[in-house]
Amino acid sequence: MISSAARTSAWRSIVGGAILLAAGPLVIAGAANTGAAAGAQTSHAASFPKGHYAQLDSLPDWGGVWTLGFARPPPGPLLKGKYLQHYQQWSSFVKAHHGEAPHSGSYCRPPGMPTIMMVHQYPIEFLFTPGRVTINSEAWMQRRVIFTDGRGHPPDLDPTFNGDSVGNWQGDTLVVETVGLKPVVQIANGMEHSDRLRIVERIHLARNDPDTLLDEMTLYDPLALQQPWSTTLSYKRSRDEQLLEFVCEENDLNSGGSDSAIQ
Repeated sequence: MISSAARTSAWRSIVGGAILLAAGPLVIAGAANTGAAAGAQTSHAASFPKGHYAQLDSLPDWGGVWTLGFARPPPGPLLKGKYLQHYQQWSSFVKAHHGEAPHSGSYCRPPGMPTIMMVHQYPIEFLFTPGRVTINSEAWMQRRVIFTDGRGHPPDLDPTFNGDSVGNWQGDTLVVETVGLKPVVQIANGMEHSDRLRIVERIHLARNDPDTLLDEMTLYDPLALQQPWSTTLSYKRSRDEQLLEFVCEENDLNSGGSDSAIQ
């Protein structure tokens, strides 16, 4: 198991550039209106979980923690318009400064989606509860909530780092759609997106290996991308590990070794 110190010392070199899988929302059968939800047209098992735990036994076994494997990534997304111009300017800066990328904001700021699913040295785990799937990530101690109780995206979305995710189970595959990502979140190093970015994932165990989990991810953005961009992430399972505490601010030091308050 990789030590917490080793993981923390390595995280600054993480290269952003992730994309998630295909989408859909999971509906737990028998999610009847309960309590305060009585009389409402729609009730959510995630809000009223009592009595809905038995259905979880029919879901696939994703227990343990999962670590992303190393593989050559596909060619990067093809940008267009002002997003391409920004990336070209960013690339020119990096080349002129010997690979040093411009960075606005704190180095302890999480990368958001889709990059949070593409961090190699830090594992993730999945928690199944009625009406939702929760993904805990050791990196930055991030949490993604995927609602699977039939709800859609709210009309008044407040953009966040990991976005708003709804999904559904299609057999043993969790299909997820994520929208509502903050403008500061990049889809890859130096690559910005519009407010129409949509990430679709299809997450499932490999057909020939129950200890391999695949995340087939596609990025859609009609304003920033020439065409949808797809990749497949492959994770390996460990049932003997657990997530470690990741507190970036505790080790937020500059190259001279003194405390650095990065704004």
